[in-house]
Formats: sequence, C-alpha cells, structure tokens
Amino acid sequence: MIDDEGAPRDLARLAVPLVGAVEATSDPWLPFRLLDPAGAPVEAVSAYFRDLQAAGRSETTLRSYGLDLLRWFRFLWAVEVAWNRATRAEARDFCRWMLVAGKPARPHWHTPSETPCPPSTGVAYAPSVRAHSETVLRGFYGFHLDADSGPLVNPFPLDRARRGRRAHAHHNPMEPHRNERTGLYRPTVPKRIPRSVPDAEFNEIFARLPSHRDRALVAFYLSTGARASELLSVT
Repeated sequence: MIDDEGAPRDLARLAVPLVGAVEATSDPWLPFRLLDPAGAPVEAVSAYFRDLQAAGRSETTLRSYGLDLLRWFRFLWAVEVAWNRATRAEARDFCRWMLVAGKPARPHWHTPSETPCPPSTGVAYAPSVRAHSETVLRGFYGFHLDADSGPLVNPFPLDRARRGRRAHAHHNPMEPHRNERTGLYRPTVPKRIPRSVPDAEFNEIFARLPSHRDRALVAFYLSTGARASELLSVT
C-alpha cells in the first residue's frame, strides 16, 4: 500500500541539487564509496558494495551501481526523506521525476557555482538507464531488508501481477524462458536492432578475400547463422 498521506509532492517545482559524489578510493577492499553533501561516506551504500564485492562483482560494476544510488540519494536529500524511511511513494515519484523532469542541467564551466535555471533539461533518461536504476535500487533495499537495516518493505517491489503465481507455470518448452521477476516501476526497454554490415560493404569485403577457400568459409558461416563462439571452435 502506497503511503500517500497529505498533499501529493509537487515534482514540477522540485529542484534536485548535484550534491554528493561517487568517489574512487585506493582501498582494494572498498574501491568506491558514496559521499553525502557534507563529504561523509554513506555507510549503507558501503555495506552494499562489500556484499557485491563478495559476490564477485567487478569494480566497474560497483561504480555503475554507485552512480544509480547517487541519483536516488540526491532525490531523497531534495525531498528530505531518509533512505531507510523511503516508501513506495518516494520510489514512484523518483521514477516519474527521471521520466518527466529528465536529466539535470549542469552549470557552465565558466560559472560552476551558479545553479542552472531551470534545474532540469526535460530530456528523459533513456529506458535502459531507468531500468538499470530500478534493478539496482531494488537490490539495494533487498539487501538491507534481509539484513534488517532498512525499511520494513522494499520501496521498489515486484510487479503486482507477478505475486501469487509460480514462475514459468505455463511456459512453452519450445520457447526460451523469460525473466518474469519484473519490478513494478521498471520501464519497458525497447529491443535493439542487431548490428549488421550493409550489403554493399559486405560485397566489398567478400570480393577482397584472397581465395575461394576463404569465400567458401565465409559463405558457410553466413548460411548457418552460427554464433561467434561456435565459429571460433570450428576445426
């Protein structure tokens, strides 16, 4: 149940300052840490990073997760809600803010201390960015929910339609499994068109092959539709 007591939050007037930072450290036990506006480390994020490191996540993954968490914490600092007091209302408003207000307007390098007006560009974050953010934040609160160090309910729950049903209950064995654990506020990410070589460029490459053997091999590769890993293992 969404905690929506009182008047709804006016997101149109909300300014989210670019405070805090994701800082790289020289400590191999904690390669990155999240700093609050006063420059102090956010221990809740550091604990999550340690858990990710134990699971074998790379340093680049920690940095990527840290940037998503920094965006969320900046929103919470702007609405004056503690991270462990966040509810589904804050999660919902955060996802709406990313979609409607869009990317923040950054100050010009000539005047870095001045706040841009308007504070947001109105250019929505890409669906892939919003989907990744939702996944990271759901995992962050899932970690603290298991550790009894966060809110009693995950602000980023799974989709309501997923509850009470067994995963892949009516799965067709002839079709691949789909990831049915979809977050409630996770946007639909459009499928990308696979990268391909234009016909004219392929014909030029094919004509430059030095022998009929090479042309036969390339034609074989294309006609079978084999994966790159399968082609590399051909003897």
